[in-house]
Order: sequence, then C-alpha cells, then structure tokens
Amino acid sequence: MNVTDTPISKATNLFIDYKLEGGWTNALYDVHIAIRPFEIHGLVGESGSGKSTLALALMRYLASNARFTSGRVLLDGDDLVPKSTADMRRIWGSQISLVPQDALASLNPSYPIGDQIAEITQLHKGLSRKAAWAQAVEMLRRVKIADPEIVARRYPHQLSGGMQQRVTIAMALSTQPRLLILDEPTTSLDVTTQAVIIDLFRELIRDNQAAALYVSHDLGLVAQLCDTVTVLYGGEVMASAPVVDIFKAPLHPYTISLLASLPRPTEGAETRLPTIEGVAPSLAERPQGCVFYDRCPARIDLCRREKPPLEQIGQGRMVKCHRWREIADGSLVIDTAPSAENIPIAPRPNNVLTVDHLDKRFGKPTLMQRLTGRSAESVHAVDDVSINVRERSTLGVVGESGSGKTTLARCIVALETADRGAIELLDLPLSLDLSQRPQKALRDLQMVFQNPNDTFNPYVTVGAALDRTIQLLDGGLSRQQRAERVAELLSAVRLAADYTQRYPSELSGGEKQRVAIARAFAANPALVLTDEPTSSLDVSVQSVILNLLKDLRAQRGASYLFISHDLRAVSYLADWIVVMYLGEIVESGTSDDVYNSPSHPYTEALISAIAVPDPTVQQKHIRLEGDVPSARHIPSGCRFHTRCPRKLGQICEIEAPPWRDAGDGHLIHCHIPVEELAVLQQTAPPQRALETQADEGRENS
Repeated sequence: MNVTDTPISKATNLFIDYKLEGGWTNALYDVHIAIRPFEIHGLVGESGSGKSTLALALMRYLASNARFTSGRVLLDGDDLVPKSTADMRRIWGSQISLVPQDALASLNPSYPIGDQIAEITQLHKGLSRKAAWAQAVEMLRRVKIADPEIVARRYPHQLSGGMQQRVTIAMALSTQPRLLILDEPTTSLDVTTQAVIIDLFRELIRDNQAAALYVSHDLGLVAQLCDTVTVLYGGEVMASAPVVDIFKAPLHPYTISLLASLPRPTEGAETRLPTIEGVAPSLAERPQGCVFYDRCPARIDLCRREKPPLEQIGQGRMVKCHRWREIADGSLVIDTAPSAENIPIAPRPNNVLTVDHLDKRFGKPTLMQRLTGRSAESVHAVDDVSINVRERSTLGVVGESGSGKTTLARCIVALETADRGAIELLDLPLSLDLSQRPQKALRDLQMVFQNPNDTFNPYVTVGAALDRTIQLLDGGLSRQQRAERVAELLSAVRLAADYTQRYPSELSGGEKQRVAIARAFAANPALVLTDEPTSSLDVSVQSVILNLLKDLRAQRGASYLFISHDLRAVSYLADWIVVMYLGEIVESGTSDDVYNSPSHPYTEALISAIAVPDPTVQQKHIRLEGDVPSARHIPSGCRFHTRCPRKLGQICEIEAPPWRDAGDGHLIHCHIPVEELAVLQQTAPPQRALETQADEGRENS
C-alpha cells in the first residue's frame, strides 16, 4: 500500500488536562502522532492509558471538563485547536467521521436506518431527499448488506449486531471523510463477523482514499489490520513504529510485556503467562519520572528520577525509554517465557458433570394457541446437547452469538429450567428445577458472569459480599471463621486483605472479576461455570485472570465449563472443547484435535477468523456469508448449510449429518467423511481462495 509522507492528521506536543474535583489534572503528556493517507494507524494500551482521549482530541471533540493545554492538532495542515464549535460542525461528519464501539447506542431507535444515513448527506453534501436516499441504499450495498433497499427501511433493533456495525460504517463513510476514527468497533462482535468487518474497513479506506485511527486492545487485530502502531501508557507515547517493527522487534519494556501477555495454546502443559505486575496509575498518581516505572521489569534509579525523552530512532519510529539501546543491541533481555508451575492435583478421568440430551426452547405455545390450533414460533436455544466435564479439568464451549452457549450454562445451574434432559453432578442426579435442588448442589455448582458489575450490590463492601455468600452456602461457620475464610479467598485471587473494606466502584475491571471468582470459590465448588469472564478485559488483565483460573484449578481441584468467543483464551485454558452452532454441538474433542485438521467446516471458519498477533503471518481466510439464521426458523438438513463454504449439495439441505469419528473421541457432525475433510482443509475453499488473492493484491497495491 502506498503511503505518502504528508500526514492527513497530525498531533504535536499535545497536552490535555481534565478538571477533576476543582483542579486540573493532566491526561495526555507531550503526545506526537501522525496518520498518513491510505494508512490504518493502530492505537493500543490498557484502559486508562488515554486512547479515547487522544482519538477525540484528533477530532477536536473533547468533554466539557477537558482542555488543550498546549500543542497542535492538524487536519491536512489546518490546526483544529483554535476553531470554534460552529467551524467544527462543518468538519465533523464531512472530513472526520467516527465509528463507535456500541453501534446500537449510536443509532436513533425511532427512525429507519436509511433515513439516518440520508440525513448526513443532506446536511453535509446538500443532496436532495431522493438523492440522499439513493446514496444511503448504495452505501448499504457497499458495506455488503444484502437487500439494501429492504434493510434501509428497517429500524436499528431489527438488525443483528454485525449489520448494525455495518450501518455505522456506511454512515461514517457516506461523506467520504479524510479521517476515520474507529473506536473499538469490533469488540462486541463474534470472531467471524469481526473478520468480515475488518476486511471491509481495509477495502473501504482504500476506495475512499482516507486514513484511519484504529483504537483497540486486541493486539491480534492490530497486527493484521494496521500499517503503523502507537502504544500509549499513562497518557504518554511509549513507542510508535511500523507494525512489523512493533511486533517483531519491540524496544519498550511495556510493549514487550503486553505482547508476552497474549494467551497461547500450551499443549496441556501447566504453564502460566507472563503478567505485568500492579495496575496502571490514575491521573493523579503518575510518577515524576518514567510513567511505567512502578511496573517495569527493567527499571533503574534513573527511570525513577527522570522522564525519558520521546526519541526519533528511525524512519517512522519513536520510543520513550532510557534503556531502549540496551534492548536493541541485545545486552538487556526481558524474560517473557511462560513459567511452569507445580501441579498439586492432577486431572482425573472421572466426570464431575454429565449432561444428557438437554433441550431448552423459549416461546412455547400457550394454552389458547394449542386449543385454537394456532402455531407459535419457539426458539430452539439448546437442542439435544450432551457434554461431560472431567474432574479437575476444563471444558471450553465456543460458538457465535445465538449458538446456545450461555443458555446451556444457565440450564446447568438452573437459572433457566430445561425442558428435557438429565444432569448429574458428582454422579448424583440433579433436578432441572432450581427449587428442587439440595443445598449441597448449590455449593458444588457456581457461576462467574461476563460483567461482574451486574452481580455486585454497589452499596455492599467486598468483605460483606463474600461473607454473605459464605453464610448462605456454609452456615455452620462462626463470624471469626468466616472472616478468616474471606481473607483466604482474597489471598487466593491475589488481592490484599484491605480490599474487604472497598466498594465495587473502587475496583478496576480486573479486580472486580477477581472478587467474582473469589465469591464463586467461597464454598469450594466442584464445578465453576464461567461465561466470557475475560472478554471485556485488557490483555494484561486477561493474562492475570487466566493464570488465576489455572492456579485455582490445580490447587483446589475445581473443574470449569469455560464459555468464550476468544478462541486463544479457550485453547490456553481448556483440555476439551465443544463447538456449538444454532443450539447443537457440531464438534467435540481435545483442544489440540479441534484446532487441527480435520475439523468441522464451521470450526475451520472460526479458527481462520482468529487474528494472529503476527503481521508477517499469512492467514487462511474463510469468511462466512450472512448472519446466523434465526433460532425460530432452524434450516433443514445440516443447520450450517446456509453458510457453509464446503457444502456438498442437496444432501446438506435435506438430511441431518451423521457423527464422524476422527479418533480418540474427536467427533464431527458433518456429511463430509473425515478423510476428505482432512484433504480439503489443507487449502481454503476455492471461492475464498480467490477472495484471499484479491485481498492480498489490494494490500500490495
């Protein structure tokens, strides 16, 4: 891709302050960044590092309590800082556009999406209503939405998450802006939808001759999408370089530590990911010297006393570290190897949980509908699912949104009552009805949810929340024994004893999730179900949580049912994996078997959509067309046939596929024989191979 030397957007010597509690506190300190035509510039860093503040600063769209203390923000050489709000309104939407993280929250629920897109071009390009509508339909077509004329008349709530995000992209690009700000635009999307959206960004930015700032905590996506990467920490630029240099030859200890925190398959070994100790400093607690000093594995006294300069060390490369020269010449090596741990308790072949032929439907016919013969469309959320979880091991459950993963977990813990099936916990039958389950079953079966905020009372301290859980599940303990148990739980999740006095609002996202895990282990459960426990966390915090889950599994003998759309995290933690699609299991096997060929075509597509955190790796691209069908209208035959890139023909549309045995308990639900799957999956499907070549041609143009 040709990138000129003249930036479209550029910030120099940028200082931004926020007014907090009556005083001004610095948020961005001496930031430099340049984004050139055709370039996708990645911006990475932990929560609180200043990514969103910098993104909004490049738009000159700061909060009311923020100010530019000094510095310049240029758009095609024109300084935006001194411009009035009225001047900026002519620029916002026409020359600078934003694609937000939460697409649904940015769309007006009261208007069809076609009207919302047309309104932008009417305002900024002066088009007539008819011409604006025609362009809105064309933009929907460009972002690969099928039947754009029909979709344009729908309301936001009638679209899937992936379609909503494509609508916001169409809105952002409808005026052909010079600069596109992408603020975590794929965080809440399935990995398959995310892959399609990323391809779309790359294509549309090229076609529109624009440039983009891509804000993300997903280092894999940044590696595959971006041309240049800037790393922020504590409001300061730690490093900025071409993407290959950042990932293959990082020079800053923070960048090195972030990359080392990424989960990776361990082939069953009990290893632990390297972590960044401590937490990022708040705005008011930033040190005088290097802002990374307190957490840096290579710190020296000079780092405490003096802030390092942001040095230009090559073409397009900057670094802010006193010791980068030692890292560059190899005299300073930061240890990033995963550590091995002792395993006090090894996995056992016995099953802690057995689920047989579990069914759950929503929207069953009412009595009146049955009497009148009127049909009612029910949602097949979980359909004839059978799983086993071995003692002291982890079963990973993966699949797109709507595949039934969370409903399966909720039926197991009886937050939803299954319609049919059998559940055994520790070889004892378990009622499908929560009210019929004994107290011991409640102690032995616990759940950790995706968003711990929703599970804590904001007016109850951490200590009181844990104490109450212990009281409910193990009422025979005295107050002193419960206090000792609370301290033991906090220690197990690596939190200090004084956290008992803190409220949820005083904890970071990672700390809240650790407290949620501590609460789940309050009664020493046999099985813990975790529903996306790391999806909203920074990569540095995610590594801490994954290590913690492994430690607790080894030390306390617990088992996990681990639900996640992050297949890297699943492969790191899980011994066995089941893949779900539209309420049923399509593949099950060991972690190694599921990730290697042969696998179900759906699993193959999921794995190919994982963004590898290495910009030099050429991935096999398999993109699934369309969204997951509605669970109210299950396709006949193989449920995946409407999207399958390896569909055989009519047999897939008519007949339910058989189970194929790939050996060692590895089962695949597919019409294609195992031997043929193994041969086919050596290459991408023919139509996808052509698209991949076209993509590579565009990237090299």
